[in-house]
Amino acid sequence: MSFNLPTYKTSMQNSIDALHKEFVGLRTGRASTNLIDPITVEAYGSRMPMSQVGTVNAPDARLLTVQVWDKEMVKAVEKSIREAGLGLNPTTDGQLVRIPIPDLTEERRKELTKVAAKFTENTRIAIRNVRRDAMDELKLLEKEKEISEDEHHRHNKEVQDLTDDFVNKTDEMLAKKEADIMHV
Repeated sequence: MSFNLPTYKTSMQNSIDALHKEFVGLRTGRASTNLIDPITVEAYGSRMPMSQVGTVNAPDARLLTVQVWDKEMVKAVEKSIREAGLGLNPTTDGQLVRIPIPDLTEERRKELTKVAAKFTENTRIAIRNVRRDAMDELKLLEKEKEISEDEHHRHNKEVQDLTDDFVNKTDEMLAKKEADIMHV
């Protein structure tokens, strides 16, 4: 058995991908269908993504719509949007749920930057956990004499460099998202 760095790199990339998905759901004051992607709806005995219960559109910069396919699901869609913590207040017109996108107040923008920072910190923790797992594997491989001490140190440095790169990516993503949220 030898040390497989690409496996850990993939795990770290998955953390970055998850952060990207979290950021997509954070409002920036413009209507984007991605805004309600993270919202799930209680439907048919399980939680389903919004895209699986209706067609989501952004007809203009200040409005989202969800054309719900099953009229029995309209109330559940409306409730899920209202309770998602995004500050959205949907209205229903038959099977069409309209979601006006209000202007963000300065206070709400600051709240959203804090939420983005929390998502970023959780991602950093996930990346550090991957690093810890890699370091533990390296210690075990050296202890079992499958790699030399020099190989252990070389791989250790590779893992740390990889970790630093991914943490820097999260910082860059956060800076970009904060600028996007605070832009009026």
